Amino acid sequence: METTPVVRSAEDREAIRQRFLLVDTSNVADVLDTLGLFNQGLSSVLTPYPASSGKLAGWAYTIRGQMSPYELGGDPDKMKACSGVSTGDVTVWSGDGEGVCYFGELIAIGMKERGCVGSLVDGGIRDIRWIAEQDFPVFARYRTPVQSIARWKVNGWQVPVSVRGATSQWVTVRPGDFVLGDEDGVLVIPNDMVDTVLVEAERLTEKERLIRTELQQGLSLAEALAKYGHV
Repeated sequence: METTPVVRSAEDREAIRQRFLLVDTSNVADVLDTLGLFNQGLSSVLTPYPASSGKLAGWAYTIRGQMSPYELGGDPDKMKACSGVSTGDVTVWSGDGEGVCYFGELIAIGMKERGCVGSLVDGGIRDIRWIAEQDFPVFARYRTPVQSIARWKVNGWQVPVSVRGATSQWVTVRPGDFVLGDEDGVLVIPNDMVDTVLVEAERLTEKERLIRTELQQGLSLAEALAKYGHV
């Protein structure tokens, strides 16, 4: 069922994003399960480039493309798509591209200038060393030096897209959903569930903090489980 994205002010969007930076994907995944959202995890092939890329947290801005041979000279629709990115967005790239990069250093710089806080790429990237110098987290399916020009074209943006899933073949990502990625992997949180998920994830995070503290002070694991239950 399609839902209307919740309208949030720029201040609220950033405040929520900063709070998500303080919780782990593992806690968020547990919350999603309790809410009956069992297939929001993305495939483990989507990994950070480089490994030290950092945490990915932001609002989905979707870009879709396909393999489509054309003459050298650039893809104007890719530039149009990227020009719509705004503060706090994570660009989510999808499509049937294989063996080619969807974007590299220069597009990353341009998106960062517009306030973009990272990218999720169900496809290829290049210029990894230089992107790393931009402090711009990127999770991607593969890396390749082969450019997309003359091979792969953008054919839509800010539309629902499909990204490879962890427990399902595909996960639908809609504009305005929240994307969260860390060392454990990447999740997509539906826009209308963001606030509910965040509050509960923060509660679990605090619960785990208390358990760690008590374990360090000598509480046994069995005693911790008896006191706090499963975490």
